[in-house]
Amino acid sequence: MMQVLPTQSSANTKECPSPGRLIVLTGPSGVGKGTLMQALLKRHPELYYSVSVTTRSPRPGEIDGKNYYFISRSKFEQLVAQGEFLEWAEFAGNYYGTPREAVLNQVRSGKLVVLEIELKGARQIRSSFPSALSIFILPPSLDELEKRIRGRAQDPEEAIARRLRRAQEEIQAADEFDVQIVNDDLETALNAIEATLFG
Repeated sequence: MMQVLPTQSSANTKECPSPGRLIVLTGPSGVGKGTLMQALLKRHPELYYSVSVTTRSPRPGEIDGKNYYFISRSKFEQLVAQGEFLEWAEFAGNYYGTPREAVLNQVRSGKLVVLEIELKGARQIRSSFPSALSIFILPPSLDELEKRIRGRAQDPEEAIARRLRRAQEEIQAADEFDVQIVNDDLETALNAIEATLFG
C-alpha cells in the first residue's frame, strides 16, 4: 500500500533553478529514511544532502563527513551556544544537528537541499522555515517496523522497546507534514518522493 497525501498545492514543488528549496525527510527510526535518501541521491546527484553532526559513535562502515560529522558532546554544546545549528535534537542519548550556514548557502544558490532528520528537528525547521517541503515516511505497520529495527541487530532489547514506543508517538505526528509516503516497497516509495520533488 502506498499513500501520498499532499496537504498543499504541489505546483510550487516543481524543479526550478532558483530559488532553492529546503526539503525535510523524517519518520520513525527503522522506517528506511537513510536507505531512501541514499537511493534518491544516487538518482539525483544535483540534490544537496546536508550531512548532520552527531555525538554518537560511528556504526560499522560509516565515514566521518559523509554519513555524519562525528564530534564530542562538549563541542556539540559549544556549537549550539554559538547558534551554529539550523535545528538540533537529542535522540537515544545522543545529539544530532544540521549545520546552519552550509544549508542556507545552498538554498540561496538555488539548490534543492534535502535534510534527513528526526521529528523534533523537523518541527524546528517547520516553525523557522514554513516554506520548507516536509515529507513523512511511514512504515507499512508497527509490526513491520519492529522487524526492521530488530533486523539491524545493533540494539539491546531495552533500546528496541524505547525506539518502538517513540516510533508510535512519532507516527501520530505524520499529519503535521505536507506529504506522507508509506515505505512498503523501496522503489514505490522512492518514485513517490521523486513525484513530490519533481512531478
